[in-house]
Order: sequence, then structure tokens, then C-alpha cells
Amino acid sequence: GRVDDVMNVSGHRLSTTEIESALVSHPKVAEAAVVGAKDEDTGQAVCAFVILRDEAGDGGDDIVAELRQHVRKEIGPIATPRQIMIVPELPKTRSGKIMRRLLRDVAEHREVGDVTTLADSTVMDLIKDKESAGKGED
Repeated sequence: GRVDDVMNVSGHRLSTTEIESALVSHPKVAEAAVVGAKDEDTGQAVCAFVILRDEAGDGGDDIVAELRQHVRKEIGPIATPRQIMIVPELPKTRSGKIMRRLLRDVAEHREVGDVTTLADSTVMDLIKDKESAGKGED
């Protein structure tokens, strides 16, 4: 796989693809993208962006805890996402590839880079709004 498909969390090598698959195996999840964000304590932290299935509604208050628990059960505690953001869309190129670089910018609270290759650049505004809304909850 590509280099950015592997994260190093506390010395453990984790595959983003594996964590994405675990998230998508949850009945409420339609799609997921996982990125590694720099973390002072662990080197990299798992950050997940998740689109819920229509019938899941907003997933309820417990959805993040539920998804964390699900990943823990499927892969193990080390793979548990530090942050799970429920988003309406994921940033994709016109050919349908998820632009993880942009998600990493969000996860690391950086200015989001070049969005001109996105099929729909408004999706990043939606995600950034979610992100600022979700900050106070830790």
C-alpha cells in the first residue's frame, strides 16, 4: 500500500484501510476515511471521518462511543480512533478517490490545502463546520 496507508501509533503500525474496513462493517456506517494526525503523546493518532447510512439518522449521541467500541472489538484498543467526526460527505476527486490529505489538514487543525481538485469543494466547509462544532466535547 501507499506510505500514508500506514500509521505509527505508540510504536504500533496500523493500517488505515483496516480501520476503515472495521468502521464500515458497523451497520450504521456508509463510508469511512481514516487518517493519522500528529499527536504529542503517541506520535500519530487515529482520526476517522464517517458518513452514516440514511437510516441511522444522526446516529444519536452515543454513535461516536459506539464506533470507538466497535473498532476496539474488531482490531484492538490501539486502533481506537482518538477522534471520530460524523460528516455529511467526504472530499473526493472527480474520479472518486478520497482526498485524505485534506482530511489530515482538518485533523491537525491546519488551513486546508488546495481544494481545486475536489469534485465538490463545499464539502470541506461542511467538514470544517462540524470540526469546530465538535471541538468542545473532549
